[in-house]
Amino acid sequence: ADAEGDPPKACRDAERAHVFTSRTGKTMQGRIFFLNRFFYPDHSATSQLLGDLAFHLADGGQSVHVVTSRLRYDDPEARLERETEEQGVVIQRVWTSRFGRHWLPGRAIDYLTFYLAAGWALLRLLQQDDVLVAKTDPPMISVLAAAVARLKGARLVNWLQDLYPEVAVVLGVPGLVPPLVSALAFLRDRSLRAAAMNVVLGERMRQYVENLGVAPERIRVIANWSDGEQTRPISRSDNPLRRDWGLGERFVVGYSGNFGRSHEFGTVLDAAARLAGDEDVTFLFIGGGARREGVEREVAQRSLGNCVFRPYQPREALTQSLGAADVHLVTLKPEMEGLIVPSKIYGVLAAGRPVLFVGDRHGELGEMVASRRIGFTVDPGDAGALEKHIRWLAAHGEECYAMGIRARALFEARFDQRIALSSWSALLEDALRA
Repeated sequence: ADAEGDPPKACRDAERAHVFTSRTGKTMQGRIFFLNRFFYPDHSATSQLLGDLAFHLADGGQSVHVVTSRLRYDDPEARLERETEEQGVVIQRVWTSRFGRHWLPGRAIDYLTFYLAAGWALLRLLQQDDVLVAKTDPPMISVLAAAVARLKGARLVNWLQDLYPEVAVVLGVPGLVPPLVSALAFLRDRSLRAAAMNVVLGERMRQYVENLGVAPERIRVIANWSDGEQTRPISRSDNPLRRDWGLGERFVVGYSGNFGRSHEFGTVLDAAARLAGDEDVTFLFIGGGARREGVEREVAQRSLGNCVFRPYQPREALTQSLGAADVHLVTLKPEMEGLIVPSKIYGVLAAGRPVLFVGDRHGELGEMVASRRIGFTVDPGDAGALEKHIRWLAAHGEECYAMGIRARALFEARFDQRIALSSWSALLEDALRA
């Protein structure tokens, strides 16, 4: 027992008996392990989604474990506790190097040390008939997860947020010569075919994974989500952030989330330059990431006084931060279609705001924006079209509001947290029963 007289954590975990009451009322046995480089209290998108699911399962009585790093996405110097328990979830944090995201060789070393440390932790912790859910940070982690799951007799579920090495090839990561890419793709494909299930974010990604030779019955589409209770539409007059940030009655074009390498910013900044003389339009950038400094630097070089930057906002403030904009930008390089789905779209829909999508108009998001009449799609490089759509939305308040109403309705029908968590619970229940 510890100093307070409680049994050690390992005994408390065993005491849970790995029992889970399923949606059918039957008692299920087994443990669920999640593998991802970041976890609560980190606020990156993959971490928040994983936290939602892990805490939901633990609240239902499931024995849930997370193997993660001691890092925070936005603070490589942070050192989180090695082993903790949060809201019923047992968290095992392994040591990794901490070079951070901005130096690619250092980033590769961070990945490698996590592979090694996490693999050793899973070899010690995983047991036969456990379920291991592997996300995709760091890239190619499914290869390690498949090997360990096979050795330990566990069942593997891959939760695919993106597809590497294809993403790295599109982004032009140095050193990815064709033989290396082929070898990595071969190992990745084997790990997907070996999994009990591969969860993808959309139909384009499902088609891509099926074309890799994965059986259709081993692929499930479960979109990422936002919490519709936590993020809700809010009017300008009821939003204190608009006042605090000095936005007044201006028409605000927002970008909220990660400034990643897969996102397109040139068109956005060119449109901001074309609108620089319009004092009634402001561009609001919220968040961080690998490209934020570059975007800020270009804004300064071009003297774009109509651009405002704010840091990541806490989840409990998303109604106000997302609601501070009248319309939101979502960007994706067209060559990334089927490899990535921008998670920021779900928060925008939850906030009841129209979407300005800069990307492939024939891609999954482009077609959804058009068919659901929730905004406009702009081809990358067409800053004139983006400027035109912004001016039209600013001049047609009722139509802009109607698009936001349709966006919220779409969210409630397809992308609310309750829908995704229900789908995940059913999938993992089936995996435990298998």
